[in-house]
Parts: sequence; structure tokens; C-alpha cells
Amino acid sequence: MDKIQSDCPYPGCFFCVMKEANPSKRRASVLKFFRELPSQDDDGQVLPISGLWNTAMAHPNDPEFINLGIFECMAALIWKGLKNRRWLAHDQNIYIPYYAAHIIGSYTMNMEEFAERAVRAGVIPPLVELLRGRLTWVEQRVAVRALGHLATYPSTFPAVADHGEVLELAIQLASSSLEIVYSHFYQFVDRRLGYHCDLLTRGMGGVEMESRKAEEWASQLQCWSLQLINCFAFKPEFLHDICKADFLIKLPGMWGGLVNENSPAGVGLLRTICQSKVGRGHVANIPGTIDALCNIARSSDDWQYMAVDCLIWLVQDASTSHKVIDKVAPTLIDLANISTLGDYKKLGDTIVTVLQEFMQQSGNSRSTISAQPKAEIDELLRSKQSLKLEKSMPKEDLHIKQAAALVVKLEGNSMFSSGNIAGAAEKYSEALALCPMKSKKERVVLYSNRAQCYLLLQQPLAAISDATRALCLHSPVNRHAKSLWRRAQAYDMLGLAKESLLDAILFINECSQSNDPDLSLKQNKVPDYAERLVKKQMRAAWLFREAALKHGGVHCEGDASDAFGQEGDDSEWETASESDAENDARGEADDETEWKNDGHQEDFCEKS
Repeated sequence: MDKIQSDCPYPGCFFCVMKEANPSKRRASVLKFFRELPSQDDDGQVLPISGLWNTAMAHPNDPEFINLGIFECMAALIWKGLKNRRWLAHDQNIYIPYYAAHIIGSYTMNMEEFAERAVRAGVIPPLVELLRGRLTWVEQRVAVRALGHLATYPSTFPAVADHGEVLELAIQLASSSLEIVYSHFYQFVDRRLGYHCDLLTRGMGGVEMESRKAEEWASQLQCWSLQLINCFAFKPEFLHDICKADFLIKLPGMWGGLVNENSPAGVGLLRTICQSKVGRGHVANIPGTIDALCNIARSSDDWQYMAVDCLIWLVQDASTSHKVIDKVAPTLIDLANISTLGDYKKLGDTIVTVLQEFMQQSGNSRSTISAQPKAEIDELLRSKQSLKLEKSMPKEDLHIKQAAALVVKLEGNSMFSSGNIAGAAEKYSEALALCPMKSKKERVVLYSNRAQCYLLLQQPLAAISDATRALCLHSPVNRHAKSLWRRAQAYDMLGLAKESLLDAILFINECSQSNDPDLSLKQNKVPDYAERLVKKQMRAAWLFREAALKHGGVHCEGDASDAFGQEGDDSEWETASESDAENDARGEADDETEWKNDGHQEDFCEKS
């Protein structure tokens, strides 16, 4: 390659080439550079590759380098790193396979035309070798990312699928990625490879930043593996390979963590699986997966709607409904008053219709559903009928029902204050039976109050059910602070750390925006009880926790300080249900009441 600028010490310098003012000369020089680079052994090759990496991320839709052979060059460089370990160990060449695979992934993430060019350039075989783990987990991460982009497009998916081991490797990686990153990088600081640390932090941080970034990259490695599997899951012929019981049971727990909340992760893959009859058949046979989907459907997870989709499809399918209805019906009933969620505009109406159709189709075979969920479905259908009747009910009659519900509610508040928790719960139930269905704000309070009673009565499942109903009735959905806190405590009682954590964080967010003096953050300080619960659940839901337990990083439930790089007396980590739940509950029951009446609001109660 001709020297472009006489003052540059490196003949054929890529950066000098790019400064060429004449477009034709620049293109010819870049073309030559891409052709010759893989065969050269000069020092400093990583510099132009890192420059291309930056360009690919900043301008992934720019076709210039695509037309000049960048894919062929990157594929050749990956092969060179795999086959020539002496070259790989020289200078800074160890970085090159990572950058090359990342460049391929960046240029193929948006444009199907670019993906087709990449496949013709032969990028898939070297990417598959990286996916096998021929180098390290860092290269696996960018390889699975690139293959996931290539598998997304109809025209290039067959080329990925032709490599039969890709799906199996992706499943293995999704299942083991967190353990791999923990044991190969996170666990032993003194054994971390230097180039891994540099790639993670770009040379800008120390051990603490390396650890944080490692958790983020481990989550991405898992989530991108799931994304690749998801491309296969749309094809029925691959579902039997995907839907193995030991994999399906793990999927709901693959959630991306707080560091990668933008990925639907495991529940996203389950949703794809449940779109097909074959997939639903497999999922319905795994009770643990159904339980986990119910927990996600009731949670404040961003991907809640995906779990709801799965449950609805399972109930609508006559071949699976009888297997799941006893577990799924209570969850769907709790969600039956929700309005908008995800793409759903009238989700509650959809749920009622699905359950009603199930009961009609069951006909004489109602023995397929147990007595309790059957009674709950019947009660739900009656309540919806009551709502229709209320529309034609005289306003005076509605006012009488409202006033009666208020009286009973106040009786419940009094019992609650005197310590008769069981009696208060019964009164709130009576008030709910009297309260008009259209009086949503009052029903939110009643459900939330009864949830608090169930907490104190050590009935977390009932508390979760009532708190969920309150959150569904509230506007906006999932934003009633007290119900979020009560459900967070109930999840804590059941050991469901992730669900408890998400509710506790959302509770704090709601408090920061609340005008309620009982909830608003004083001096912008998070309440101690909420901070304690969040910290506890962050430990319990830590992405590397299972790997740390397996490899000796965490020895017991209360000995996680070293693994988290935190110090503290474990005795402070009380279960909220045993301490703060009681303190919160003993204060007073909620007494916020707003009734709509001819366009204005009347306050039918005062603080008791």
C-alpha cells in the first residue's frame, strides 16, 4: 500500500488512509488495507481494528466498509487468532478477535443486506468457533451477539442453523454463562486477565469497576444467548431441542438483573415458546415454570405482560388448560381489573373473557378444575355482572352501598387499631362485598388494607393476591405505594428476592413523587426500612449468587459480605415480615377515600 502522508512513521497507516481527500483513492487504499491486513504480522495492528470498532458502533448502517471487504477481513483475523497462538500472544493481538467479532455484530444488527454480505464473506464458521469457547468468555460474548443478529433475518437464519451445534452451544451458554464469568474472572481478582480488565473498563477503572462491568457483561452473555435461542424457537422443528425440562425450569430465573433490565431474557423466550402448540405442551408439563410465570405476571417486572401472555395462551389451549388452570386461574383473577399493560389496552376484559370461555368449554367436565379456583372464577364473573348492573342502578342506591361500605371499613380500621387483625380482615372483606365495583379508589384501599392484615396473619400468598388486586385497580397501574411495599414484604416472606426487590425499588420511586406526608421522602432520604429490604434482596438476587455459593464465594445465607465487597454485621439484615412489616402495620390502616358524585368529590370519612 502506498504511503499516504510522508510524515507518518507507519507505511499504509489506516488512519492516514482515511484522511485521503480523494474518495476514489481512499476507497482503493481501504480495499487494499482490508485485503492485506490478515497476512501482516506488524506491530500495532490492534490500533486500526479498535478504530474500526468505534466506527462500526457509531455508524452501523454505513455501507462504505461493507463494500470494501471488512467482513472478509474480520473473519480472516478471527481465524488467524484461532490458528496462530504465537501471533495472538504477540504485541496486543490478543484484543483483535474480540474487536473483529464485535465489528461483525455491529454492522449486522440493523441491516439484513449487511447480514447477507457477512454470511457470503464466511463469518459464521469462525464465530461458531469462538462460541465454542476456543478463546475465552469475552470472545464468546461478542460471538453470540453477532450470531444472534445474523439469526434474526429470514434470509440469513438458515446459514446459522446449518451449523447444528449453534443451538446446543447457545443453550449451554445461557445456562452456564454466569458461572463461567464468576469462576473465570470475578472470583479471583489476582487471576484476572489483563486484556479482559482493559476491555471491561477501557482502562478507566480499578477492581471495583471491573467487577461491576463483569456482572453487566455476564448478564449480556446470558441474554444474548437467549436471544439467539429465541430465533430458533420461532421454528417448530427446533422446539423439542429447546424445550428440555431442565432448561425450561431455569428460564424464568434468567432475568438480566438490574444491570440489564432492557432484555426480556428468559420470560421473553418462554413467550416465544408458548406461541406454538408444541411449546405450550412442553411448558405445561413443568409445574415450577408455571409457578414462576405466575409470580412474574403478578410482579412489577417490565416484562410482566409477557408472562401474562403465556398464561392466557396456556388457558386458551384445550390441550394444556386442564394441566395449568388450578395454578393459573388465581393469578389471572388477581389481574382481572387491570387496564393497560404493554400492548394490551383492555387486559382485564381479555382475562375475564378467557376464563369465561374456559368455564363454558369445560361444560360437564368441570372436574378438571379444583373447587377453589372454580369458585373464584364464578365470583369474578358475578362481579363483572354486578358492574354492568351498577350502570343502570339509581345514584341513590349507589350512595347507600358506598355509605354502608364506609361504615364497615371504619369498623375494620377500629379493629385493626385495637389489634384484632383477623376481625379487621373480615370487615374489609365485608366492605369489599358492599363497595360498588365502579368505586375503584376505595376498593384499592380496602384490598391494600386487607393485604396488610394478611401479612400480620402470616398469610403471604393472600397478601400478594390482595396487593396485586389493589395495584391493578390503581391508576396508574402498579403505582400504589403502600400496596407495593406490602407485596414486597409478602414476597420476602416467601423468599422471592427478585420480586420483592422490584416492588421495593418501585415503592421508593413512588415515595419520591408522593404528596402523602406518610410516604414522601424526608430530606430526600430513603426510609431505613426500605433501604434495609432493598439491600437484603440485592444480596439474595445477586446475579452471581448461585455461582458464588457453588464455588465457595458465599458460604451461607448470612455470609455474603466478602462476595459483595461489602462490610457489615449480618444481624442487621432482618426479614421485613418479622420487623418492619409489623411496625408499618401497627401504625394505622389506610383511610384515604374518594367517591365520585356528579362530577365532584365528597370525602365520606375522616381520619379515625
